[in-house]
Amino acid sequence: MPTTFGSLRRLVLTPSLASVTFAGRGFPVTPTESTERLEAVPQAVVCGFEWGIDARSQWEVERRLGLVEPEQRGFAYEGATMAFTVLDAMGRGGHRTRDLLAGSGQPHIFLAYIGIGFAMARLPRPLWRKVLPDLTGTPYHPTMSWLAVDGYGFDLAYFHTRRWVDEQRRPKPYPWQGAPEYFQRAVDQGVGRALWFIHGGSPVNVAAAVGRFAADRQGDLWSGVGLASTFAGGGTADGLAGLLDVAGPHRAQLAQGSVFASKARAYAGFVPAHSEVASTSLTGLSVEAAAKVADDCAVDGRTRAAADGPPPYELWRANVREHFRDAGPSPAPGKTARAD
Repeated sequence: MPTTFGSLRRLVLTPSLASVTFAGRGFPVTPTESTERLEAVPQAVVCGFEWGIDARSQWEVERRLGLVEPEQRGFAYEGATMAFTVLDAMGRGGHRTRDLLAGSGQPHIFLAYIGIGFAMARLPRPLWRKVLPDLTGTPYHPTMSWLAVDGYGFDLAYFHTRRWVDEQRRPKPYPWQGAPEYFQRAVDQGVGRALWFIHGGSPVNVAAAVGRFAADRQGDLWSGVGLASTFAGGGTADGLAGLLDVAGPHRAQLAQGSVFASKARAYAGFVPAHSEVASTSLTGLSVEAAAKVADDCAVDGRTRAAADGPPPYELWRANVREHFRDAGPSPAPGKTARAD
């Protein structure tokens, strides 16, 4: 049974399932079977958040999450992580988030970091210093914690589209992992993911939306598109091949996002058919092979190009882009793609 205070928090903080649908957000999406599957993603996040904000115990949350079908389970973990992050940051040093991500949430750590970003969008900045749990010794920490900033950017674009997409505003930098100069780039990666949802996976409309942004932002936006289209689905083989064509000089960024999505799917232990289709279309590789590219391109989390250079997360992304500059994402020739 939920607690009284938990129920009050849920009522205040949780959007309704209807409000996160494409129609509820006012997005220009024509309903299809693919778009219905795609809009189930934010609904799974909402369910996970409700369970996390209401639950009396971690066991109860984990049991509910375990009942979610594998394709959507990671998104439900996003929502639960968001809830636990809000509770920990607003409380007195709780460790709900750490316990979840060091336990059953570990296979979903990539999406769980995104859930932390969703919480950041609802917390004042002074509390951000409390949102990242100490996961020392667990894989991909803290390198992949930049996905929290990605999640923050996605939330801004999805729920406040006019300001962050139509008007193309940029949030003030924040010294995440000691790299304030990279903060806005990571936000743009999340905005790019949101564009895939906002336009229901339509390659033509997504490409047009990316093209309206300043040129120096488009590479990171395309990376977000690649991640969303591969992990969440919503595209067809023909449509994704077209997406690769319209990405033009940003094919390597699109492929890099797809590779990271494949790595996240493989790490979680469940690969839906749509992820295989997307990976093959955008990189010419199976999800398993794309995940290996991610592993081969990884950098030591302590590595930094220079005192003021990019964080290890960006060095990892750059290595993947370089791979596709040399090999070329199929079917388009990768020699026309370049890194940022």
